[in-house]
Amino acid sequence: MKVLPFKIPKPKNEALVYQIDREQVFYDQLHQHGEIQISYVEKGAGTLIVGDSINEYKTGDILVIGSYIPHVFRSDTRVKEESLMHTLFFNQDAFGKNFFQLTDLSSIQNFFNKSEYGMLVVSRKMKIIPLFDSLSKQSKVEQISSLLLIIHHINKSKTVPLSSFVYRKTFSDDEGKRMSKVYDYAMEKYCDNITLDEIAERANMTKNAFCRYFKKRTNKTFFQFLIEIRIENACKLILKNPELSIATIADQCGFNNITNFNRKFKAFKQCTPTQYRAKF
Repeated sequence: MKVLPFKIPKPKNEALVYQIDREQVFYDQLHQHGEIQISYVEKGAGTLIVGDSINEYKTGDILVIGSYIPHVFRSDTRVKEESLMHTLFFNQDAFGKNFFQLTDLSSIQNFFNKSEYGMLVVSRKMKIIPLFDSLSKQSKVEQISSLLLIIHHINKSKTVPLSSFVYRKTFSDDEGKRMSKVYDYAMEKYCDNITLDEIAERANMTKNAFCRYFKKRTNKTFFQFLIEIRIENACKLILKNPELSIATIADQCGFNNITNFNRKFKAFKQCTPTQYRAKF
């Protein structure tokens, strides 16, 4: 299976694909596809990288990932129960080149604008989830109707962007494999002292070439990216392990200085680790 670009298995002449992923872990390779993706996570939790940003996903989340945005789901392997996700894939011109440009559908144009950076749906979920629940029993015509209703509700929902920068060029297979190796290594070894020599070798590049390459495609340095991974994992430990001290969590997530950890955490989360624990 190619890492990038990833082809959605779409039967010929079908404009909409409804897919159920029922796995211990979701497809965890960095990939992108031309279709817009709307997913409902019925069961599961883990890390989601979209564009330049690292996010958490969990049971009950509704996610929109726009066309050709590089992304990867990393399921939490510590959770033993299977993950379950319902997804709709479609192109903006799937039902005709000008279908979504019709005056009758002008109210949902904002959905497509926001989808370019991906989004997490925050409100109106109780209106959207039943529509996903009914998809498996519906005919294709009914599924298209449900898609339009889901888009309508998402368009009226409060949403949070999943990324702030998206590399607009389509990745080649070689680029996809290289970036996937870098992402995988960072997510597996984030608690270790990863050096620039080490990660550049992983990408089979010189240090200077790797720094330019990574910055161009993510709009941040590798070490900024690594710190975000560490902070997101620290958030999970803070919430799931109330018995652990903040200093212990900092150490387990690769920070050897509690002052530096507190400063970086506040920069990303706008609160200290202690305030974050109390808030949630």
